[in-house]
Amino acid sequence: MAQNKIGKQSFHPAEPVCISNWASIAGKKEAEGPLGHLFDLTDTDTKFGEKTWEQAEKKMQQLALQTLLKKANLKNSDLDVVFSGDLLNQCIGSSFTLRNTGIPHIGLYGACSTMAESLLLATMTAGGGYADKVVAMTSSHFASSERQYRFPLGYGGQRTPTAQWTVTGSGAALVERKHGTVELTSATVGTVTDLGLTDATNMGCAMAPAAFQTIRAHFDDTHTAPEDFDLIVTGDLGSLGKEVLMYLFRKEGISIGGKITDCGNLVFDAPKQDVHAGGSGCGCSAIVLCSELLSKLQSGKLKKILFCGTGALLSPTSTQQNLPIPGVCHGVCIESRR
Repeated sequence: MAQNKIGKQSFHPAEPVCISNWASIAGKKEAEGPLGHLFDLTDTDTKFGEKTWEQAEKKMQQLALQTLLKKANLKNSDLDVVFSGDLLNQCIGSSFTLRNTGIPHIGLYGACSTMAESLLLATMTAGGGYADKVVAMTSSHFASSERQYRFPLGYGGQRTPTAQWTVTGSGAALVERKHGTVELTSATVGTVTDLGLTDATNMGCAMAPAAFQTIRAHFDDTHTAPEDFDLIVTGDLGSLGKEVLMYLFRKEGISIGGKITDCGNLVFDAPKQDVHAGGSGCGCSAIVLCSELLSKLQSGKLKKILFCGTGALLSPTSTQQNLPIPGVCHGVCIESRR
């Protein structure tokens, strides 16, 4: 067996790795939500001074990276590699952000699981001794996602009760090869799981089986149980997907009701902000992690969480062909060393 592998799908870093700094950028609607006071930068202009929604997403990632470097007192040349991705075709939000910076870049696509995916790979890279300073980063934008995956905003289509609101935001975390107050202690690589759902407006339920598979695999591989964690945080299942996840665990005779929470439910006040089933998008789990969750781990208010980014691996083409929506979930265990 590989030296650092745990069980079937999990691993722990060969050397201690920590999240030393983080940054979050959010849009107007997100700033009006329960976590608005925790974000590093917000803007009432949802285009962030740019001409298009897609360029606004690039600007958010630029701001997230710049803010992160400023907080860490670093410059571009200090970074060994950036793992980043987004929801745009060919991940142009990420590639346009990193162009001409001189920073080595590995582009990712994990849909809304990208923050957990990038963090998992950063843990592998730094923990394996291949780099000292690695950035995990992602973004999403409500308007660019609606235009790409569903309908242009000008169409004026009515949103279904199962629909979620794509978060306009970007999060970035600096992973370093050293001890710190917030450490990455293990991770679980998810498998692609398909429930057979074809409704692109009900992605929370489509992703729930993948979340169940990864969380259960993490428990089995690491010999842990729900009571070993302060929180088990899913990416963006929203209210409906969270219910499905809890149902799947109840079928297995496992109670996670007191531990489970979802970034899609935390980022917005659903009744007041009219987001239906909650938040979604790459930026959803990214800005929740890089604000409330990591701050609470740093202060010791949280001791141990399992951060599980969930992604719906659909495309405009697959939706038009009425194909089912596969889901994936990657889990990262983050602990406070206070």
